[in-house]
Amino acid sequence: MASAEASPGGERGEASATPEAGISAHLLPAIGDIAEEGTRGSDDGTGLCIAVVCSRFNGHVTRLLLAGALAELDRCGVKETHRTVVFVPGAFELPLAAMMMAATRDFDAVVCLGAVIRGETSHYDFVAGECAAGIQRVQLDMNLPVVFGVVTTENLDQALARAGGALGNKGTEAAATAIEMATLLRRLASSPARTPGQAVPAEHEKERAS
Repeated sequence: MASAEASPGGERGEASATPEAGISAHLLPAIGDIAEEGTRGSDDGTGLCIAVVCSRFNGHVTRLLLAGALAELDRCGVKETHRTVVFVPGAFELPLAAMMMAATRDFDAVVCLGAVIRGETSHYDFVAGECAAGIQRVQLDMNLPVVFGVVTTENLDQALARAGGALGNKGTEAAATAIEMATLLRRLASSPARTPGQAVPAEHEKERAS
């Protein structure tokens, strides 16, 4: 396929720039590190089609996020021919482009990348909040993983630390999340129908997670 602004994604947790000794700054654990029983996605992107929508604003940051995302897609087995990269002017435009990509039904997930850095006015608050809300709306309306890979920070140093610096790369994490969610939704869709609240036998749960 042809290639065509800081972050509320903190539910995964984020370490400080100077983490305690022995504590990783990258707090998104590997899927295989989760010991608990339950259905989960995979980091195998073989056969998946992924769209990446990237903001051009603050491009010195977003190009690093994009590089991290594409490298992760490579690592997970998503072929170049199975991914499309689309550029938009800024983070505010990410949801609309994501909606258009999702509406094609050609993709298993959409990754949204951007960088919103606080300035001297309230512009930051509007852009960051509306961007996050818009991406979430697309995800829920389209029943498709649409991943928030937008860093929202107080300054440039904080943004760079999250774009391949000391605190990892949010583009990499966003791509990994897209693959995990796409494979999880496939597994959930193929699960046998059951009465709400009915427990899944442990042996069947293990089969689906394998």
